[in-house]
Amino acid sequence: MDWDKLRIFHAVAEAGSLTHAGDALHLSQSAVSRQVRALEEGLGTTLFHRHARGLILTEQGEMLFDATKAMNRKLDTTAARIRDSEEHVFGELKVTTTTGFGTLWLVPRLAKLYERYPDLKIDLLLEERVLDLPMREADVAIRMKEPSQADLIRRRLLNIRMRLYASPEYAERIGLPQKVEELAAHRLICQNPTTPQVQAGAVLAQALLTQQSPSTLLVNSYFGVLQGVLSHVGIGILPNYMEHEMPQLVRVLPDVESTEVPVFLAFPEELRSSRRVAAFRDFVLEEIQTMKRNSDEN
Repeated sequence: MDWDKLRIFHAVAEAGSLTHAGDALHLSQSAVSRQVRALEEGLGTTLFHRHARGLILTEQGEMLFDATKAMNRKLDTTAARIRDSEEHVFGELKVTTTTGFGTLWLVPRLAKLYERYPDLKIDLLLEERVLDLPMREADVAIRMKEPSQADLIRRRLLNIRMRLYASPEYAERIGLPQKVEELAAHRLICQNPTTPQVQAGAVLAQALLTQQSPSTLLVNSYFGVLQGVLSHVGIGILPNYMEHEMPQLVRVLPDVESTEVPVFLAFPEELRSSRRVAAFRDFVLEEIQTMKRNSDEN
């Protein structure tokens, strides 16, 4: 099979459209169509069902697409290893983590990482969905639970807990509850327990929402919860690393907190020798140690 035809087939299968694939490949639609047709003739089979809304892979097309995806992953890994064989750390690194940890902890520290490695390009994917690292949806993941895949290198970074916080202004103006039952007189800010989030946070939120407060604010990210707390809207459930990030926050009901949540950094075994992955891993570990040291001193 012709490598160039396979490359064009892969782009069409990904895009589901001759036009979109042509745009990505900088080829005309007719040129893309000719290459796909030639590949089909060479294989003696139909790879796509064609209809008005686009292209759908046939069973044979799906088999070939699985093969080209595997080829692409292997080529990407090989290219990364070649680039990383140089001493200079550069190129793209796909990092995935939760929206809360990414926006509240990681992003504020990236200026230091870029200062150390100015040619590094980070593609940061913030979502609660666990991306598939062996399938190269991302290179490195920081997740709030231990990864389940066996072919990953993992490192436990720290344990966090979800706690209650308020702003100093709120504490002074409204006052703070001294026991859980008094939360009913305050507006609780948290994520809806049914939304994707840290399980321990969902359990704590569910328990506290039973206090029947007449007013609540449900936000689908911890960043939104933090903004509500800083704006004196009410008392929020936030991860305890915020005590280091925002020392002005006032802890509410110190005896109330979630169970421990382990935070893991993981990456595929095949990227063990990647300089970019090692640079990012070492940077995160340094920042975690600095945070722990500062917390111990305080």
